[in-house]
Amino acid sequence: MLKERIAQLIAQAIDDALDAGALPPFDPPDNVPVQHAKPKFGDFASPVAMPLAGVAHMPPVKIAETIVEHLGDADFLAEAHVTHPGFINIRLDTAWLARQVEAILEAGDQFGNIDLAGGKRIQVEFVSSNPNGPLTIGHGRNAAIGDTIANVLAAAGYDVQREYYFNDAGRQMNLFYASVFARYMQELGHADVEFPEAGYRGAYVVDLAQEIIDEEGDRFAGLDHNRAVEEIGAIALQKMIDLIKEDLVFMGVRYDRWFTESSVYENGLFDQVLEMLRDKGYVEEKEGAVWFTSTGLGDDKDNVIIRSNGPPTYFASDIAYHYDKFVLRGFDEVINVWGADHQGHVPRMNAVMRSFGLDPDRLDIIIYQLVTLKRGDEIVRLSTRTGDLITLREVIEEVGGDVVRFLLLQRSPTAQMDFDLELAKDTSEKNPVYYVQYAHARISSILRYAQERGVPLFDDPDITLLTHPAELDLIRGMLRLPEIIELVSAKREPHHLTHYAQELATTFHGFYKECRVISSEPGDEAISQARLALVRAAKIVLARTLTLIGVGTPEQM
Repeated sequence: MLKERIAQLIAQAIDDALDAGALPPFDPPDNVPVQHAKPKFGDFASPVAMPLAGVAHMPPVKIAETIVEHLGDADFLAEAHVTHPGFINIRLDTAWLARQVEAILEAGDQFGNIDLAGGKRIQVEFVSSNPNGPLTIGHGRNAAIGDTIANVLAAAGYDVQREYYFNDAGRQMNLFYASVFARYMQELGHADVEFPEAGYRGAYVVDLAQEIIDEEGDRFAGLDHNRAVEEIGAIALQKMIDLIKEDLVFMGVRYDRWFTESSVYENGLFDQVLEMLRDKGYVEEKEGAVWFTSTGLGDDKDNVIIRSNGPPTYFASDIAYHYDKFVLRGFDEVINVWGADHQGHVPRMNAVMRSFGLDPDRLDIIIYQLVTLKRGDEIVRLSTRTGDLITLREVIEEVGGDVVRFLLLQRSPTAQMDFDLELAKDTSEKNPVYYVQYAHARISSILRYAQERGVPLFDDPDITLLTHPAELDLIRGMLRLPEIIELVSAKREPHHLTHYAQELATTFHGFYKECRVISSEPGDEAISQARLALVRAAKIVLARTLTLIGVGTPEQM
């Protein structure tokens, strides 16, 4: 990446200045910071001289000037100068900038890819909603975050696996099965069948019960109660799993593997892991329950893994599941995307990693905040228990999957957000996804116009003609994509990608306003060809960005 090349250039200059005795002896920094500069100062700036003042016992400006004096030649470098209080400012060579159009065209849809990971295996587990209800807009945020991070990590050189974990065991699922059975019996006319006090009261449960009646008839009504609940529960579970999978496809989200909580008990994995933890001294029986003694591993409290009345906790299966991820399947890193209500689980999962003898940093838990669904100024209430339920699918059907994905990535995962249905349906530049997609469609229309006018696309246009400030700004914007991929990969914050998409679209719209791409004026053929090459490159970068977000690239709007 360009920032790395600049950092290497400055690091070499520091070494050369030390060797020449122009700087007093000191240990050079391991990393040279480089950041984007304000346009009036240049393209990039490094504050490396300022922290060196203490060890070199020289004013930062003097250190910076000495470094600049020892800068070697670089094809991208036009000039370097120093500003107070000691910044080294780098201005890029305009001819080099123009040549990057050729580099982008040559890279095609691989442009932006970097090798940050060297092929490390990483698993991204996301959504993982209990299969006891339809997905909501909150689950949609989880899906957008997880799927986009997986896209970006693949572009950064990781070997990525996407996984969904179905919590298909435990009390909540049993309550769901009992709720479906009660509605099934009531729909058959058995009004005396009592509905569970804490049952799932959403209208979708009634719809589910009616589907089972339509397909299976009343054959469960005469069965023993427990057997009827079990058999109806198995059908309801599969229907909910199928519905969740369909909703995710509808949103453009894909998975490599589906994992069920029940499998860790059925295949004996939980018993195996429990015995291992017991042998290591991390399991204790007290108060009639089985505890994971996580206080000895950095947690602030011990945690129950098998309740006093017999059933294991969700945490118990989490331990076995993560043993499967790290020890059995050997992932180098794992990312879990969890809702804000799971914040308290993070310390105990770190304790689990230590119990396996693994570095907790290999498990990255992304906690995202809630989404408030609004229609203008009015909040739309959601509840899976009261029947007042608006599903993710309904939102997608109303505003479109592209809009849902883009808007749900507009803010950092740690920030609460409002999802405004009215804004989502807006087809003006107020809607950010429409604004960005319109830039792509505008590019496509320019290229169509060239084809319709019979303007040939030269294989070797004279891109040195790209000297207009708007042209160079567009190239500068396109060259930021590898940096954005690195940033999102390192921080696991996909909102940077949507912000970049909007900035790039704005820069392109500015170029389009300032520079006529196709001109019929005599002598303008060469500049038209150069600008068509620039436009083709912009299409590649914008399409690449939208694809990483998981949003479509329309040819016309």
